[in-house]
Amino acid sequence: MPTTATDTLVAGILQGRRLSEDEALHLLERADLPDLALAATAVRDRHNDPARVSYVIDRNVNYTDVCNVYCTFCAFYHKPGDTRGYVLTKAQLKQKAEETKALGGTGFLLQGGVNPDLPWDYYLDLVRYLNHDLGIWVHGFSPVEIQMMAKLSGQSLGKTIADLRDAGLGSIPGGGAEILVDRIRKKIAPLKGGREKWLEVMEAAHEAGVKTTGTMMFGITETMAERVDHLRVLREQQDRALARGNGGGYTAFAAWPFQSGHTVWEGKVPKPTDAEYLRTIAVARIYLDNFAHIQSSWVTMGRKTGQVALHYGCDDMGSLMLEENVVSAAGTCYSVNNDEMNRMIRAAGYEPWQRDNVYGPVGV
Repeated sequence: MPTTATDTLVAGILQGRRLSEDEALHLLERADLPDLALAATAVRDRHNDPARVSYVIDRNVNYTDVCNVYCTFCAFYHKPGDTRGYVLTKAQLKQKAEETKALGGTGFLLQGGVNPDLPWDYYLDLVRYLNHDLGIWVHGFSPVEIQMMAKLSGQSLGKTIADLRDAGLGSIPGGGAEILVDRIRKKIAPLKGGREKWLEVMEAAHEAGVKTTGTMMFGITETMAERVDHLRVLREQQDRALARGNGGGYTAFAAWPFQSGHTVWEGKVPKPTDAEYLRTIAVARIYLDNFAHIQSSWVTMGRKTGQVALHYGCDDMGSLMLEENVVSAAGTCYSVNNDEMNRMIRAAGYEPWQRDNVYGPVGV
């Protein structure tokens, strides 16, 4: 049989060669799924134990749902002044922390709306309370929130992040990346700023030695080439972080399809299929060769596709999702308990292990 372009690319990947943007686009558009599974698994196994899959027990805590960014794809927020909006009290946070720890959990994925009514000191006090008083790892605040905090504090992004870290912030999630292409961002979230604003926060965090995660929400009118461009800027930023050697950088990447339910986009964009998700996550695993971990998005895709993704380059099943509000507000909600997570991973052919928010082992 004649050798195809895909065959040549897969052979190079198996030998450890780094993909170009054009090559990643070729795989995304043309490669067969079995070829992608083979190549993505090879890259996965260079970074991780081939026999094991990790997960974390944490809780997605949205400390407020008041937001003035008005993303068109969000079904969760309330506008400032809306009496239905909330800010969690310390008593509510304490209860959530106690419930999380009782189930073997270690942290909060802490994010909220961009609430103009909360002062800078609120955030420092919130982080101190959760970390120092309640013993919770804070994987907290999306870049758009940190941009707002820098304005509130009158400080640089670097000083703002350093103050949060000193107060107890452990790591920063990649929320709000959506698609890091300005054409798309102007359409879906014009008040959130261009991709440089998101990347600026991540760069400052990495310079400060803080670990972060990278994300992508796809299927909201972007082209395949724009998906690859999103991956490109993450890979370039990770190259810089690793070159510093100060402990900062991306720990993991996660991608999920846009959930249009209860948003202005409902019925206007096709829902990405399971095959498209697997294709996207596999190419991400191959292209992001400087990322140690890739998460399976079973929360949006469901358990079976989440399991299959473990054979398309994913080495991590993410969180048990003790609580999740944003995706569920759009009409999609999957959850499992600890025993179910372990069974799910074993049924896919791997040995489960519990990690913390920066991929350290728990209970070892």
